[in-house]
Amino acid sequence: MSRAAVAVVAVALALSACSGGGSEPAARPSTVAPTPLSELATGTLTAARADFCSQVAPTAVEDALGTEPDATDAWANGDRAQLAEGVTDVAHEYGCRWRASDGTTAQGWVFAPPVTPGQAERLRHAATAADGCRAVPDAPPFGSRSVAVRCDDGTTSYHGLFGDAWLSCSLTASGPDALDRAGRWCVTVAQAATA
Repeated sequence: MSRAAVAVVAVALALSACSGGGSEPAARPSTVAPTPLSELATGTLTAARADFCSQVAPTAVEDALGTEPDATDAWANGDRAQLAEGVTDVAHEYGCRWRASDGTTAQGWVFAPPVTPGQAERLRHAATAADGCRAVPDAPPFGSRSVAVRCDDGTTSYHGLFGDAWLSCSLTASGPDALDRAGRWCVTVAQAATA
């Protein structure tokens, strides 16, 4: 997880005095077509505050990583989990992470407690507060009150409010197409979480 994600997790932990779940999504993987984020109307989608990882198509993971994953992690609300490099805590989210041997990492997570528009604004600002991270200007929206963040470590993340669910996704990758790949990956995460 990037420094921006660590900042968002820190704010989320402060906001997560309550917990709640959503209904379980259907057991069918998200679509695998590599759709650009700019072509998905994310502002009308509502995400479940529940586990969505089984909904992510394996071919979409391979598209994001550029290869098959070498390692996979998943966590649920209440699990003790490694939320970021060197940060292990009780998760107040549902999430999953896939890694390739070259260090490319794709992940997605949704907060378990509901998030208000005011909390979403604080989360949006926290995502750009980490050293070496900055908002991506003119990025396509990812839900409402969204922000796209690019960090010096090669991580591109998108965060946004989907109904009352704060949904995030990130791709740590190198190359000139990293921003486009991150957008396509985030379409996969949004489709899985809103299925």
